[in-house]
Amino acid sequence: MFSSLPHYLKEQKLQGDVRTLLLLKKSMERGLVNTLGDLYLVLKGLVTTTPKDIGPFTLAFYQYFLDIHIQSGESLDAAISRSEAFQRWKNKLKLDEVPEVEIDVKALVEQFLNEVHLTSYDIQKILTGSDILQNDDPHRPDTEGPDDDPAERLDRMADYSDLSLEELLERMREVMEQQRRKHSGGDHWVGTGGISPYGHSGAAQGGVRVGGQGGGKMARKVLADPNFFPVNTKVALSDNNIDVALSYLKGIEEESVEQYLDVPETIREGVKEGGLFLPQIREKVDQKVQVLLLIDNGGWSMSPYIASVTKLFSKMKRRFAHDLKTYYYHNTIYGGAYSNPARNYTSFESLEKICSLNKNYAVFIIGDADMAPYELTPESLAGWQQLAERFPRIVWLNPMGLKYWASSYTVNVLRQVFEMYPLSPWGIEKGVEVMNRKRRFSKK
Repeated sequence: MFSSLPHYLKEQKLQGDVRTLLLLKKSMERGLVNTLGDLYLVLKGLVTTTPKDIGPFTLAFYQYFLDIHIQSGESLDAAISRSEAFQRWKNKLKLDEVPEVEIDVKALVEQFLNEVHLTSYDIQKILTGSDILQNDDPHRPDTEGPDDDPAERLDRMADYSDLSLEELLERMREVMEQQRRKHSGGDHWVGTGGISPYGHSGAAQGGVRVGGQGGGKMARKVLADPNFFPVNTKVALSDNNIDVALSYLKGIEEESVEQYLDVPETIREGVKEGGLFLPQIREKVDQKVQVLLLIDNGGWSMSPYIASVTKLFSKMKRRFAHDLKTYYYHNTIYGGAYSNPARNYTSFESLEKICSLNKNYAVFIIGDADMAPYELTPESLAGWQQLAERFPRIVWLNPMGLKYWASSYTVNVLRQVFEMYPLSPWGIEKGVEVMNRKRRFSKK
């Protein structure tokens, strides 16, 4: 364990040997080291003897544990800001996706160091988790107002170890049904800090960690999605719920099976059977997701949603290996669609060419489907029907409020051709479920 650490310490003219490692191991066995910050404090006490040792020790510590190399004459902030560890951490914040925000590098470095050195809390009082939940209403509405204290000092801890994991997860589901925003501190919501049994960076023994960093390896179960926060999945697609929608898109099933002769296994089994070699056939499963996106990007009614839609599917393309083809139209299709969002004539592709694609494409049509009745001509309607016949896995996602669908003639006509759902995480989830059912049915 940490066998090369003494070498890094000696490079900074500090005392570091086997004895240092043995004392560190003993500290860890006694539960004194739960985070990287604890490790820094324990090692500093073992290695440094005078204040002038702290600087060289910090250099050795960062170089060994975070691969941060501070060059001669370089400030600590500058070394951290160019390190891979800092870049990976910054990428998780997705600051590049919000170009209008001015990035304060110094503040980011300070935030990075705060998270790296997240030490154990000075716990002075331990509360019983069952008492907290007994006096708490899981159906409390998430009303606006400062009901949490993000700056709360964590000098107390809640112990939920006497509650079953099933009970905690069920309770978390009930709280999530009411939660509409992010929370920090407190003992009720899924969020950060505080002593709630669900969330991260808090002080809850035996709870459920949801994303982020732990508060000292106290969680009994970890839900690893770093973007997980309960949101209202039935509202229209936006930056606030785009990651939830992305997780539903990930559920599109697409696989192909190829059989092959497993020669090594055939030989092994043949030797076991005394020379009777029977072919051992295996299946190789290749997963490949193919998505066809048709976006109505014309008119004022669709303009609020174009950015969110393109961002959602571009994220999908970056995160999951698949084939994504995007076409654009205005209100309805007339013999084809455009591969360029400007919809210039040079980018027009005929319906026949689009329909020549593999029929297993998962097709998402994004549009409000609301137009003047005369625009949905018999020729245009026939084009939509041709798409529906060619691609069995096809759904229409409509950003228009569900309560207005019944009053639109063209929406109701197109609902007879396609499965139509709201353009929301919930609607995307239902659309994906329909696609997967149709795929499983087609395999039978």
